[in-house]
Amino acid sequence: MRKVAFALVACSLAIGFSYGGTNTAEAKTKIISYKNCKELNKVYKGGVARSSKVKNKGGKTHYKPYVSKALYDANKGRDRDKDLIACER
Repeated sequence: MRKVAFALVACSLAIGFSYGGTNTAEAKTKIISYKNCKELNKVYKGGVARSSKVKNKGGKTHYKPYVSKALYDANKGRDRDKDLIACER
């Protein structure tokens, strides 16, 4: 009986993972390269940070940046002060 129960659990886990049971939040975020900071800030008010551990060099900001490595890398040219936060406000 235990073998049958184990086989059923193993099959249900395998089916769950094959149908997208391992989605991440970043995979759902569409990676867009914005043409300027005004366009980026319409969607992400505080800008985009490469990681949650970076610190702003440019002074006090009003909004917390959205953290996404892939989105930051797509908009790396928008980071004028090179503090790993693009278009911070």
